[in-house]
Amino acid sequence: MYAFTYHGAETLEQAQELLASGDDPKILAGGHTLLPTMKQRLANPSDLIDIAGINALSGITLTGAALSIGAMETHAQVADSPVAQRAIPGLAALAGQIGDPHVRNRGTIGGSLANNDPAADYPAACLALGALIHTTQRQIKAQDFFTDLFETSLEEHEIITRIEFPTPEISAYAKSPNPASRYALVGVYVARTQNGVQVAVTGAGPVVFLATGFSQALERSFSRGALNGVTVSPEGLNADLHASAAYRAHLIGIMARQAVTTALSQKQGAPS
Repeated sequence: MYAFTYHGAETLEQAQELLASGDDPKILAGGHTLLPTMKQRLANPSDLIDIAGINALSGITLTGAALSIGAMETHAQVADSPVAQRAIPGLAALAGQIGDPHVRNRGTIGGSLANNDPAADYPAACLALGALIHTTQRQIKAQDFFTDLFETSLEEHEIITRIEFPTPEISAYAKSPNPASRYALVGVYVARTQNGVQVAVTGAGPVVFLATGFSQALERSFSRGALNGVTVSPEGLNADLHASAAYRAHLIGIMARQAVTTALSQKQGAPS
């Protein structure tokens, strides 16, 4: 690991000042991607700005028909939150499937979204639920946020502050995990809202995407059987030592059916 200067920011304003003053600063959230990369000397930031102590980035609240999650909430906190469990049980269940206990208790939702790993879980939920990503500068629709492999529409020195999820009628997530990393070989989030049905896929391609054929089939009938015969082309999907593109295309159908079955078994609603 190369030498760097550590800063513990106490406010968003202080974090932004440190970002603007450093030669090549990086934000430190959970650190599960950045720190291993630094240990391998594949990254050499001049400054690490730790935002864990910023109170404004914490909290899980339900306001009206939207669940708001602070960027520094860990996966374990999202999974264990009674508010999240009652408002969007599919999202809470997704958080409980991320990595192992160490990852869930250190990794954060904001850090995961900013990193935009192609096999991360949260992007599928954001896209299917139509989430709004709030930053220090603006609000970004999920459909505009995930731009490419490990790339987002975040600008330089822009910090995610919270994520706002409209509460669906029903939703659920199903994934086939890599047995070692627990990242998704394929993960599918299905959400039915007042505006229709969205099916989002992670792990299968270089960036999260909507499976429109599956969404259209579920619009006609939100049932497992509605997806019989619906497929995704393997063209453009990921292929590696873990799974071929054709196998990932096949898994999308399997995971989508599992997600629909789970969604139909869950009750959604505001906390009492």
